[in-house]
Amino acid sequence: MRATIYHNPNCGTSRKTLDILKEEGADVTVVEYLKTPPSKEELKRLYDRAGISPRQGLRAKEQLAKDLDLVDGHVSDNAILDAMMENPILIERPIVETEKGVRLCRPQDMVREIL
Repeated sequence: MRATIYHNPNCGTSRKTLDILKEEGADVTVVEYLKTPPSKEELKRLYDRAGISPRQGLRAKEQLAKDLDLVDGHVSDNAILDAMMENPILIERPIVETEKGVRLCRPQDMVREIL
């Protein structure tokens, strides 16, 4: 099975999710999204495929999300995506895609749903 993980190596949940993928024998493509962020269109496609909104994919506990009034404000999905493009730290991680679907793997065991 092939899998792509949008990964932050400094995140424990992201590292644990990557470990699960490797343990399950997946052929994993690792995208360090802070260094190489997905395009706005790609991020929207991933969220659509996962069945979540950009707001649900927002790293709301990040102080910058609060500073930009993205957490409690009445902000459009498009504005949230724009903020994520300018500040990839606002993208909640890890996001994993396989042929079976896409999951925001918080907690990490959610990855098993698409293996």
